[in-house]
Amino acid sequence: MSHSIQVSVTPRAQTATFSKDPPWLSELRLRDNSLWENVRILGTQQRHHLSERVTYVHSDVLKWLAELPANSIHAVVTDPPYSVIEYDEKNHAKLREGHGGVWRIPPTFDGANRRPVPRFTVLSKEEIVKLHGFFSSVAYGLLKALVPGGHVFIASNPLVSTMTFHAFMETGLEKRGEVIRLVQTLRGGDRPKGAEGEFSDVSAMPRSCWEPWGIFRKRFNGTIADNLRKWGTGGLRRTSAKEPFKDVIVCSPMRGPEKQIAPHPSLKPQRLMRKLVRAALPLGIGIVYDPFAGSGSTLAAAEAIGYRALGTDSDQQYFTMAKEAFKPLSLLQITDKH
Repeated sequence: MSHSIQVSVTPRAQTATFSKDPPWLSELRLRDNSLWENVRILGTQQRHHLSERVTYVHSDVLKWLAELPANSIHAVVTDPPYSVIEYDEKNHAKLREGHGGVWRIPPTFDGANRRPVPRFTVLSKEEIVKLHGFFSSVAYGLLKALVPGGHVFIASNPLVSTMTFHAFMETGLEKRGEVIRLVQTLRGGDRPKGAEGEFSDVSAMPRSCWEPWGIFRKRFNGTIADNLRKWGTGGLRRTSAKEPFKDVIVCSPMRGPEKQIAPHPSLKPQRLMRKLVRAALPLGIGIVYDPFAGSGSTLAAAEAIGYRALGTDSDQQYFTMAKEAFKPLSLLQITDKH
């Protein structure tokens, strides 16, 4: 006997609803409840229980993943540090002091203060090797922690995405495509520094107009339908009964109150994060994990949708910021305007 799924597109719809719950679905829900109660209190690190569904742990990602039992999380949605060096102590201190370092502190443009962005073009060969090793370590940790069929959505940028995604594929995670966020940024397109007048028709590199998010999946045996019944994972949640989740999202740079609520240099808009987070759990059952939770945009998106979520971050300032930003971000009324 088949069971039709009716998926609601309202922001706070939590799980897909069935005409009658089959035994496997009831078992999934019971297992999810038990897993959540255990995982959210795992370890001795400081944490914020931001709501009944969301917990944020102040911890280094590799340390926390090492303590996490296998098959404990169902999806990952994260915007990691694009390189290791921009968030090291020296360069991060320069960012907060406004002195730059590897961070480019742009001038005021058209009356608006532009956000700092990392100078990825200054990465040395040694730093690229270090970056590859870092993401390999993260990917191996996630491979153990994910249930079979669990998906990873990981943000990158055109300069380092090839290396980052390759590091994930080397671990055995299966690449399932990319989500392309179409966004006009202020990265690139500048004339040669110090010779702008002499080379007025030259750009040092293209102006960035897109942002890649790699999609990876932990391999499993059998069919997607089999895996959905056993683990609740393997596919992506459709946007609606008539429309699948698509791999191009038009989403302009963040404006309005979000930047005031959570002044993190890499904060992603709720308009984007809620779409990615929602897609990550095909049945709306399970735990979404953000290894680099920052000021909590992924966690707030999960709360807005009605999903359970865990986050970790090693930065005390962002950990503190997220406690204040979580509720205002999760309560934002988001329209689908570009």
